[in-house]
Amino acid sequence: MNWLVSIPEFLVSEILAVPAFLIGIITAVGLVALRKSTGQVIGGAIKATLGFLLIGAGATLVVASLEPLGAMILGATGAQGVIPTNEAIAGIAQAQYGAQVAWLMILGFAVSLVLARFTPLRYVFLTGHHVLFMATMLTIILATAGYDGWVTVSLGALLLGILMVSLPALVHPWTRRITGDDSVAMGHFGTAGYIAAGAVGQVVGKKSRSTEDAKLPEGLRFLRDSMVATALSMAMMYVVLAVLFLVRAGSEEAFTAFEGGATGVGNYIMMSITQGLQFGVAVAVILFGVRTILGELVPAFQGIAAKVVPGAIPALDAPIVFPYAQNAVLLGFISSFVGGLIGLFVLSVWLNPAIGIALILPGLVPHFFTGGAAGVYGNATGGRRGALAGGFANGLLITFLPAFLLSVLGTFGSENTTFGDADFGWFGIAVGSAAKIGSVGGIVVILLIGLAVLGLAVLVQRRVVDAGWDPSPGRAWPGASGERETAAVAASGPTLAHPKIAPPKGAPAPPPPPS
Repeated sequence: MNWLVSIPEFLVSEILAVPAFLIGIITAVGLVALRKSTGQVIGGAIKATLGFLLIGAGATLVVASLEPLGAMILGATGAQGVIPTNEAIAGIAQAQYGAQVAWLMILGFAVSLVLARFTPLRYVFLTGHHVLFMATMLTIILATAGYDGWVTVSLGALLLGILMVSLPALVHPWTRRITGDDSVAMGHFGTAGYIAAGAVGQVVGKKSRSTEDAKLPEGLRFLRDSMVATALSMAMMYVVLAVLFLVRAGSEEAFTAFEGGATGVGNYIMMSITQGLQFGVAVAVILFGVRTILGELVPAFQGIAAKVVPGAIPALDAPIVFPYAQNAVLLGFISSFVGGLIGLFVLSVWLNPAIGIALILPGLVPHFFTGGAAGVYGNATGGRRGALAGGFANGLLITFLPAFLLSVLGTFGSENTTFGDADFGWFGIAVGSAAKIGSVGGIVVILLIGLAVLGLAVLVQRRVVDAGWDPSPGRAWPGASGERETAAVAASGPTLAHPKIAPPKGAPAPPPPPS
């Protein structure tokens, strides 16, 4: 009977939990549905897989370049507490609940496809590792509340499937304002932070220019290159924190921020600069990976939309929005981190002494990915001020929500780590609080929570998304010089149409079309 456990564990851990393989399979299915040749199917699937591997390689570089910075921040401030890390808490739970997590994830994915096929929520959630994290959290909450294994798996799978189609719908009005169309959706469990960023941006940035419209003197035009601007900004941040750490703790401790240690003050400073520049390289790799996968996956999804889930929209990981406002990514990251520091201050001087809430330290990795995306959402509705305010709002959410989530994780609440992104927080708190009721009453309340989320998403999809609601009607749409053309909206629903941009003066004439 071991094969009943080993097969789903293999499918989850080696295929479904690896976004690159999952995306490659989905791309191949779509191309087959489009009746492409064998060579086109293989080539498209491999290229889409490579695109996600590029995103993963960039993410690995980001994590590696941020580790010394995190050590410097802790050393410069002397802060101690819990750092939310999805990978860490999921790894701890796998040892005890691995089989339940595997079955819950597979069944949850099946539930999401059924809902996408038979409801207005035509979103296919493709961020495999985030599905694994949510499946792990639901397993922890339900199992530690005392529910049997079959109840945990079946109830958790239903909740997971609902989230996978509902959350992309709830945030899609703001996602569409970023992308300009319905080609992709947000498939990342930081939705609450992105909605908050878009809403806050709309309030604070009515006349604020986009982060991508910065007018610089001739001598500073090189800063218009996002890779250069990101690398220089991070290098400056590294040097400032390195000096603060050196002054506060002394050279012996400060040099340990880097693996292998620094050999002297000069080497310490130059290693800091190098790490900042490597961060710029990492972001560039992520952006290239996003462009690669969009070029393959979006066309392939036409086949899935026609054959499996009519009108299907791929819901992808947070970096999918990075290329649309690259300067906003950096602003959102920095302001999200500042929000995390302020949230930590509030926890340490008020909530921790008053009710014993744990101190949540700002982890740079979640603040970069969710904060950067929140900056893009804030910029879409509120320009530069929106990017800063949106990132800040996200930083507060991913600080306070994980602090309260710890109370519903049972024995896992004392593992010095927890789930970090916003949706894990609010949904975990809601389900965990209901699970404490126990028995049939707890199950009923949990089902009502799931149905409420699904019902809200269907309502938003029909009344808001399909109606073409614009969360920031006073701002130009991406790639357009003015507002969205109402005639195009009336003719084709939420799809956008933009005027053609005239070529610059002196540009050579394009070649004639092939005969």
